[in-house]
Amino acid sequence: MVDAIWDDGEWISWDTINGQIHAHELREQYPHADLELLQLFEDLVDNAEIYYNKTGRYLPIFGELGEIFAEITFGIERHKPNTPGSDGKIGNDFVEIKTITPDKREKKVEVKRKGNFNKLIIVKINHFFEFDAQMIDRKDIPKGNGGKVATVSWSKWLVEW
Repeated sequence: MVDAIWDDGEWISWDTINGQIHAHELREQYPHADLELLQLFEDLVDNAEIYYNKTGRYLPIFGELGEIFAEITFGIERHKPNTPGSDGKIGNDFVEIKTITPDKREKKVEVKRKGNFNKLIIVKINHFFEFDAQMIDRKDIPKGNGGKVATVSWSKWLVEW
């Protein structure tokens, strides 16, 4: 079995070729994303899944993974850690990101009403470590009982998968 091909006077490994094909596919799927961040995201998700399969426990990194997924999917410029009010910006819009983790029974999130954001992004991670996201305008968030937090259900905005 040959692990490389001869091209233009040099050997090129199939790993290199497959890596370039994968990078091209990632750029097509996530045109707003930094390729290094995409590869790091994939590595983190793979390791979280391996850890879960080995131990039956989830690593406590889903919030960060959700924010990275929103960043690569929507082209968000994230704020520095612990910036109050929102997680980042898309153009002139401030964005709050909330993640629904695989172990969460109810597929909904709570968001502070006093937060400084125009858009809410909900990232949902299922038991197979697959990610999905949806963006909601703040004006469309249910008013509820007027308390300090609003509850937003995933299924109200998108059909369950």
